Amino acid sequence: MRIVLVGPPGAGKGTQAAFLAQNLSIPHISTGDLFRANISQQTELGKLAKSYMDAGNLVPDEVTIGMAKDRMEKPDAENGFLLDGFPRNVSQAEALDEMLQDEDMKLDGVLDLEVPEEEVVKRIAGRRICRNDSAHVFHVTYKAPKQDGVCDVCGGELYQRDDDSEETVRKRLEVYHTQTEPIIDYYKAQGLVVTISALGKVEDVTARAMEALKREDAA
Repeated sequence: MRIVLVGPPGAGKGTQAAFLAQNLSIPHISTGDLFRANISQQTELGKLAKSYMDAGNLVPDEVTIGMAKDRMEKPDAENGFLLDGFPRNVSQAEALDEMLQDEDMKLDGVLDLEVPEEEVVKRIAGRRICRNDSAHVFHVTYKAPKQDGVCDVCGGELYQRDDDSEETVRKRLEVYHTQTEPIIDYYKAQGLVVTISALGKVEDVTARAMEALKREDAA
């Protein structure tokens, strides 16, 4: 299956992508991983992306598209893939369609993870990270530490990252609504979108997603 995963920040796309890719035996291709891999391997696209990022500018669509194309042409993606973070806007979605048409392929579905905006803010703004080890993550509501502001694992100080502040989260949501959300309508016009609720336990959301994709595949 060839699937695109969309949803606002805080919808749990990364978590769901990993489970879905495993269940479907296809690679999980995330924009973040693509950028990190290309930059660390110092590919031409990686060097180009880094030059924009170092200057504080957005990486142009053609660079992101080039990285995605290279990754989708790898042998492990021959029988399908799950795209997470790409396409990010309508022009990238159009480029993806062209790429797939050139290879005589098509998308099988676009999975839209739906989360109310206030829940997104609550999920992200409530995160607290340990200063000693960023792998120790807590949440003021969902995974509160035993002692306020102190890591249960190592006793380190818990803090809120700047990009997790409510103001920053709301700005990220604005960007999502203006840039990424329009691709849902773009794909709806092609009859590809299946929308599921991303509320509840991780395993419940995964089961919901698998069921929706099976229906889409059968259709």
